[in-house]
Amino acid sequence: MIPRWPSPSRRRTTHAGRVAAVTVTALAAALVQPLAARAATPPAPPSDAKLAAEPARHDATREQFYFVLPDRFANGDTGNDKGGLTGSRLSTGYDPTDKGFYQGGDLEGLTKRLDYIKGLGTTAIWMAPIFKNRPVQGTGKDASAGYHGYWITDFTQVDPHFGTNKDLETLISKAHAKGMKVFFDVITNHTADVVDYEEKSYEYLSKGAFPYLTKDGRPFDDSDYADGTRRFPAVDADSFPRTPVTGPTKKVPSWLNDPTMYHNRGDSTFAGESSEHGDFSGLDDLWTERPEVVGGMEKIYQRWVRDFDIDGFRIDTVKHVDMDFWTQWATALDAYAAKRGRDDFFMFGEVYTSDTDITAPYVTQGRLDATLDFPFQEAARQYASQGGSARKLASVFGDDYKYTTDKANAYEQVTFLGNHDMGRIGTFLKQDNPKATDAELLKKDRLANELMFLSRGNPVVYYGDEQGFTGAGGDKDARQTLFASKTAEYLDDDQIGTDRTHADDAYDTKAPLYRQISTLAQLRKANPALADGVQTERYAADGSGVYAFSRTDARKGTEYVVAFNNADDARTASFAVGSANTTYSALYGTKTAARSGADKKLTVTVPAGAAIVLKAAGGPAKPAAEPSLTLKAPAAGATGTVEISADVDGGQLNRVVFAAQTGNGKWRVLGSADHGPYKVRQVVGADVAPGTALRYKAVVVDSAGRTASATATSTTGTPPAPE
Repeated sequence: MIPRWPSPSRRRTTHAGRVAAVTVTALAAALVQPLAARAATPPAPPSDAKLAAEPARHDATREQFYFVLPDRFANGDTGNDKGGLTGSRLSTGYDPTDKGFYQGGDLEGLTKRLDYIKGLGTTAIWMAPIFKNRPVQGTGKDASAGYHGYWITDFTQVDPHFGTNKDLETLISKAHAKGMKVFFDVITNHTADVVDYEEKSYEYLSKGAFPYLTKDGRPFDDSDYADGTRRFPAVDADSFPRTPVTGPTKKVPSWLNDPTMYHNRGDSTFAGESSEHGDFSGLDDLWTERPEVVGGMEKIYQRWVRDFDIDGFRIDTVKHVDMDFWTQWATALDAYAAKRGRDDFFMFGEVYTSDTDITAPYVTQGRLDATLDFPFQEAARQYASQGGSARKLASVFGDDYKYTTDKANAYEQVTFLGNHDMGRIGTFLKQDNPKATDAELLKKDRLANELMFLSRGNPVVYYGDEQGFTGAGGDKDARQTLFASKTAEYLDDDQIGTDRTHADDAYDTKAPLYRQISTLAQLRKANPALADGVQTERYAADGSGVYAFSRTDARKGTEYVVAFNNADDARTASFAVGSANTTYSALYGTKTAARSGADKKLTVTVPAGAAIVLKAAGGPAKPAAEPSLTLKAPAAGATGTVEISADVDGGQLNRVVFAAQTGNGKWRVLGSADHGPYKVRQVVGADVAPGTALRYKAVVVDSAGRTASATATSTTGTPPAPE
């Protein structure tokens, strides 16, 4: 099919004319300084005391999540198995013999099994989307059901396969009564596949070759309007490279039935521009640069905050939505929740990549509280399952400063070992170690859990992992039922540490991994520093072997030494710790205590494929020398993402708070670093005129409350020309 070009009446603006218009606009923007930069007198920097009072922690840093697909967990009411629909499985979506269809789990079943979930030490339940879905999509062998919740047609009600809004209220109320929070999995990127193209062609068409057109035929770039500061152009059905048409299925709210609320560019290739503007495997990709979509999605989820006592959101497909959307949407949801007394409302996003330079901006610029920690997942798998380098792990934690903002830091990152898309940790263990015995796999599984539970972040247990579930791969193969299965592919799956098959229920609280996770949760609860204490890297072997860090109670100064060993034999390592001439008693994984020398060096021996935790007797001595610091600003000509760092001498358990001023604008807190290297990032926007002054201040606070400060300056440069 030949791509549809604009009609002759819409070709009046030539390519050269568009380039000229863009050049003039860009030049005008570059010549006009922000109002703040033109102020007569720059505001004075914040006082040392004010910066020192900035919090070191924000929102959730001691959560333990249990991630569950309601359809696959427990069937409490067989009456809703078909969602109130009649006919074949292609109408109802229900077929418990097929892994791609509804199996029968629901909210009532989840409610009845809350004690099982609580027994793991769970503090927060994260549910896959529970909103009403299109029951079935696809045809023939490609047909499958919306059991997973990601094909939403009605954002205002619970899918009838799962129950009712009242069932949801009951679940939330009873979970809260047991001390567990409830998180929704939400989607803003797409809806169910209802919009089609008149041309019946679906390859992606780029904006460069097929620009959007206003109603009167002028090409425009939607990204120029995405931050909401300019009026979005009026468009109609002829504004797109293909002609969108809607099917008989109606979506709720009604604005979702307007085909001009979608990108309408064809299927994403998951690369480049199409990653944000293309349809996700045909799903209708919302035009998130439009203010109507931003506002509409704000209202949809504000309603759930208002009418249901939920505690936060996990947000799907975050990197497939433009950054400006997240800045506006997350800020609006935060403010809405805060007005209702929910200052602790927590939102974390799925950014499917192991590159911290890609994940972190959704926190620093997108204003989410955290992301799902895919970089950690990859490094943890390599270390625990593949015998990989300890330094790979250290490098992931070495990037933690990239997540620091005035409202967030890496301690809020949500860590996991496997999930419903990529596959389970049990699957990876079997793939990486095809000749391993069940006992050997169980040992590696334990090590992976220890690594996740004892390092910074909020750990996630993917339902069934506590029973040793494996599976053939990701997606449908990683979504077994905890109740007895009738799906042939699942009946063949091993369960690590047990002799059970999927023909039986799997709610065994005596299963070895269930008991281990419960033990780790109790250890964290009894020693909170193991959950969110200051994490200081101590030792990383070059290759397989020992990886060690300290977790320190910032208030009491109590230090815990955590050490792992992924080698096949016991390994010994010596490294500096926080206190000299101090006994570190055995707390977990060993019965052997250790003692640091006058040089603060500690020597530990870690058993093969295991982890140990040692606890220092008392806190460190008061530091003799007061803290001091030297602040390093980015080089002159700063633009884009830049780093600000501080070198600290003296003190102990030091924390550095950074603040910045652009031009003569207001000072803004960049964030707080509680361990070295002390540094944060700042984004110098392209809208800031070259040569604008950048001013910085940092304050160090030691364990005795003593402070010191320093300032530094730089200037902005010229941003690179847009591609």
